Amino acid sequence: MFPLRIAGAEIGKGSVPDPKSLSVKKPLCFCKRPPIPVPVPGIPVSFWEPARLIDVTRTPFCMVNMGGISLGNMGVKGRGGIDQDDSNLNKSSFYQVHWYVYPILYWLEVLMDVLCIEAVSFDLAYLTELDPFWSDDEKSAILNPEGILFGNPIAQSACLADAFTSTVATPIDSLFWCAGSWGSIYPFGGTVGDHTGGIQASSLLATRFMAKLHRELLLWGYIGVKGLCGKYPMPIIRKSQYRLQVTYPLPQTDSCQPLGKNPFFFQAGREYPYKGSDFGYLVFRKRDCCLL
Repeated sequence: MFPLRIAGAEIGKGSVPDPKSLSVKKPLCFCKRPPIPVPVPGIPVSFWEPARLIDVTRTPFCMVNMGGISLGNMGVKGRGGIDQDDSNLNKSSFYQVHWYVYPILYWLEVLMDVLCIEAVSFDLAYLTELDPFWSDDEKSAILNPEGILFGNPIAQSACLADAFTSTVATPIDSLFWCAGSWGSIYPFGGTVGDHTGGIQASSLLATRFMAKLHRELLLWGYIGVKGLCGKYPMPIIRKSQYRLQVTYPLPQTDSCQPLGKNPFFFQAGREYPYKGSDFGYLVFRKRDCCLL
């Protein structure tokens, strides 16, 4: 959850620094709270909330974060796995993604304020096997028509800066088409054209999937001054709002990483070397809220 900020003051440090440009530094905030018709003063609180789980799997309907149970293929043909082009030795891969609502802080009653915590239950909220856009890059262009602007060497070379900053600090939100060292966020589909490792490919697809949900307005913004009184529409993902932590096959227990961090620093021992692996991630999102 760290770094934790209360009234703009940093209380504890985390393994990854906060995006300082978006940190709320005000000592007071004001939000409406029904049935009171006028804004009520409160204290700004900032923390990292473990809120979602993601499966990245080669096998359709394999629930990685639920112990590997299978829901059956339901007529979906498996396209999972890693392919190699013998002419240039480039690898490509395709994975399905599952999205779980995982409100662990609500269960543990860490915070009770309704503005600062998501009062929901565990839920399997999204399966890409049922999404026709995920397996077809051409169809996915309906959701991201601007992606054609970034499929060129000049736009992709700008991702070098994002790769560096996401490894040493936090990603660059203005380079919204880049996922740092992992690759390009576009298109919003399950195919990775430049597969260099399972952690790299699965982290990239987790990021793409979240960007896709933002475009569909299924994910919203919680960060910054705008998030103090509640969530707000964010059709383009702000990468600095999220962090990932590996849960499977070998959990990370001492750290997490910003979107785009070089896999060299956290991928060791986290993939079966021959046939590859499925992967699970815990998603942390930055929350700025007004504690009333």
